[in-house]
Amino acid sequence: MANKKYTVQSSPFVVPTTDGKVIREHFGVATDGNKNISIAHMKAPAGWSEPFQTPEFDEYTFIISGRKQFIIEDETVVLEAGQSIKIERNTRVQYSNPFTEVCEYIAICTPAFSMDLVHREDN
Repeated sequence: MANKKYTVQSSPFVVPTTDGKVIREHFGVATDGNKNISIAHMKAPAGWSEPFQTPEFDEYTFIISGRKQFIIEDETVVLEAGQSIKIERNTRVQYSNPFTEVCEYIAICTPAFSMDLVHREDN
């Protein structure tokens, strides 16, 4: 049988969380060992937030539904469905959903997301 030139992902790795956020990594370190890129489908509940972080990866976010707030350095940016953003590596950022509806989005990190590279601050 010939080597396949593609991979269909129908059972992503579900990242365990304690904050109500649903993370389904389709490609990345946890799913297939790929350290170059991670692609995850996320659902952030209303009122969710993470600590500030200064990751060693570029992160692209595409909003499917709802809204998501980003505090980038000292600037607050709110994205809505259909919008996207790229945040360059080594940028201090906080992600949150202070709104009343769930925010569904896709996050792509290059190199791949890992806890060793995210550098979250203590609350």
